[in-house]
Amino acid sequence: MLRRLYDWVLHWAKTPYGSWALFVLAFCESSFFPIPPDVLLIALAVSIPKKSFKYALICSVGSLLGGCLGYLIGWQFMAGIGERIISFYGFEQKFEYIKELYITYDAWAIGIAGFTPIPYKVFTISAGAFNINFLVFIIASLVSRSARFFLVGGLIYLFGPEIQSFIDKYFNILVVVFTILLIAGFVIIRYVF
Repeated sequence: MLRRLYDWVLHWAKTPYGSWALFVLAFCESSFFPIPPDVLLIALAVSIPKKSFKYALICSVGSLLGGCLGYLIGWQFMAGIGERIISFYGFEQKFEYIKELYITYDAWAIGIAGFTPIPYKVFTISAGAFNINFLVFIIASLVSRSARFFLVGGLIYLFGPEIQSFIDKYFNILVVVFTILLIAGFVIIRYVF
């Protein structure tokens, strides 16, 4: 079933509604949908590399707004809808772990989850459920989600369709390396300045 859903998402790249589908997919994935928008972002950007940054922007805005819905679900509806979504995906233990992360690292937890392949929806719902400062949530989400999607869009813009197989094959490794570099950069800035 998940493979059929994945193929259905990809088919939107071949329609005139690809940009709208990307926005809706990014929106839904940030709060409840299982397929990450990177799949459609890559397909659209490869089809027209000159529009890679436009697609990355669409994906970023959709994801940020969807993250706000996830925050709202956690904040207002945790007892009903939020717990069901977490249970549906079997994320109960991850939810408790994330609670501990939020208590200690709030913005860092959101930022890392927004950039890495960690299910972002768990963090958006958790941020609302744990009543994380909304402005902190927005800024961390905006930076991390945009960095993720613009990295993919930028690679396709620079290297064209040939980069698709490289991104597909090494996406998780690229994300981990970039996350480590990003964190190291913030640590260096903090202690140098």
